[in-house]
Amino acid sequence: CQVIVHDVNELTEKLFPIVEAMQKHFSAGSGTYYSDSIFFLSVAMHRIMPKEITQIIQVDLDLKYKTNIRELFDEFDNFPEGAVIGIAREMQPVYRHTFWQYRRENPQTKVGEPPPDGLPGFNSGVLLLNLEAMRQSKLYNQLLEPTMVQKLTEKYHFKGHLGDQDFFTMVGMEHPELFHVLDCTWNRQLCTWWRDHGYSDVFDQYFQCEGEVRIYHGNCNTPIPED
Repeated sequence: CQVIVHDVNELTEKLFPIVEAMQKHFSAGSGTYYSDSIFFLSVAMHRIMPKEITQIIQVDLDLKYKTNIRELFDEFDNFPEGAVIGIAREMQPVYRHTFWQYRRENPQTKVGEPPPDGLPGFNSGVLLLNLEAMRQSKLYNQLLEPTMVQKLTEKYHFKGHLGDQDFFTMVGMEHPELFHVLDCTWNRQLCTWWRDHGYSDVFDQYFQCEGEVRIYHGNCNTPIPED
């Protein structure tokens, strides 16, 4: 087992020029803070990690594992042709909210609608990054270009504050083929904030998750159930 520690400042220095353009669209603060770049690490991981690293799992700290993480690595084998990232759906109507203007202008859209047929957006608490595929994908790398980010944010009237998650969500609306959707049991989010903030009528359609949970995600400081 080999452990390599990376210097956050060094990473940020490499990241900033790549993700600077998207920060103003997907950061909490107004403007572009240099330090915020780290919240976009996953987006450009393929440009920063050494070429010999071909796959990475990136996870949040507020997780509880109910199974061996090795099983999650097996999900890389299930990526369809052209997919570069494995990610689970967002389990709250946060993007129903964020895309309100686009949804109003496109009443038939699946954007922001709940599963199984809708596009609820993604949650970046558990990420499978196929770095080799990310490097090879012409489409994915085009989407990192400032002009493309600008074009998509304008099309979807998108203004977010969740960093990489917002970028993946917006790209997923336009190019779902870039993503392998992980089962909800690999990222069972527990936050219920949006239930009490205007979406109680539809909340459960987003929040339900069948099957034995493999990873709990105590997002928004939600307590994780004891065994």
